[in-house]
Amino acid sequence: MKAWIIPALLGLSLAGCQMIEPGPPPERIEVIDISDPDAPQAEPSARAPAPEPGRVARQVAFPAAEYAALPKSGSASLSGRLSLNGTPGGNETISVAPVTTYSAEAAEHALAGRAVERADPRAQAYTHNARTDGNGHSSLQGLPPGEFYVSGSMVNPANGQRQVILRQVSLRNGQRLEVNLSR
Repeated sequence: MKAWIIPALLGLSLAGCQMIEPGPPPERIEVIDISDPDAPQAEPSARAPAPEPGRVARQVAFPAAEYAALPKSGSASLSGRLSLNGTPGGNETISVAPVTTYSAEAAEHALAGRAVERADPRAQAYTHNARTDGNGHSSLQGLPPGEFYVSGSMVNPANGQRQVILRQVSLRNGQRLEVNLSR
């Protein structure tokens, strides 16, 4: 037995602590209502709505101050092509979103193949979108300077699953950048 285990157990018992077995996962806890049905009811508490089916709930709250410090427009432009396994992503959306703690969480989930719940409408005011043409080409003008995630998604012809392609770029005012989203 390790020499540190006995003092640790002795310390826990002297401190009045005890080890408790974990309970059932939250989704398996049964709630039994024992309230009087004739008693006046309190207003329901304001809870965040559950995420849409198939989407992961956000853990990072919208950082209003972080976004308020970002410009919404500028003179940079971005063009490129969306493709997967050589197949062009025609009539798909390309999004350019600033790199923030909020968008980084969504990007992390997207790269892992999970869709995160929809963004707060305040974040959408800083996101620039364009549609690709039939050959997967797109172009965006009036972008502000800064660090951005450029993303697009399309159905993978090999397995029928929608796949996200994401790149991080840095833009300066007046810069023209080509970003090809391909795998």
